[in-house]
Amino acid sequence: MNTCFNCSPRAQTFIGVGLMAFMAATRFHHFGDTLHLPDASWAIFFAAGFYLSPVWLLALMTEAFAIDYASIGLLGTSAFCVTPAYAALIPGYAALWFGGRWTARKADADMPGLAKLTGAALAATAVAFVISNGAFYWFGGRVAETSLVQFVQTFVDYAPSFFGSTLMYLAVAAVAHVLVVSRQDSASRA
Repeated sequence: MNTCFNCSPRAQTFIGVGLMAFMAATRFHHFGDTLHLPDASWAIFFAAGFYLSPVWLLALMTEAFAIDYASIGLLGTSAFCVTPAYAALIPGYAALWFGGRWTARKADADMPGLAKLTGAALAATAVAFVISNGAFYWFGGRVAETSLVQFVQTFVDYAPSFFGSTLMYLAVAAVAHVLVVSRQDSASRA
């Protein structure tokens, strides 16, 4: 695939600000409802790894935490998920970012490349889910009696929404990527 490791600072700024704006538009309502899109944060961290330099990882993490703080402190959103395990979001988001980074280095613009992209997105999402939800389940203090069987059930119950929204957004991003690259290729041949 046409990676963005050598993107101009202008292109990185355009992509990074766009991703930040999309996070701001979707993060306040994590699971979405009839009026709001589901949270795009996980797809955004993966896409940022694909396109942006490492400084953007810190910027996006800072934004995510600031949105959560504002949502809870100013808008009255429930703080149920904010426990000592909240810190596990840092390695969870990093797993998504590194999945995107790996994909940019390894995937080509062909069917095997698409398979690598899909596999990396699934693997990074699974790792992020196990880290973030595992930390919440085992260390968040919200579950009185933990067990491996019950944790597996939480995976079955909650993973589909995380995987579904992440992969949906990444599919849209992949289509946009192909369209932009095709347009650039056409323009360079003309």
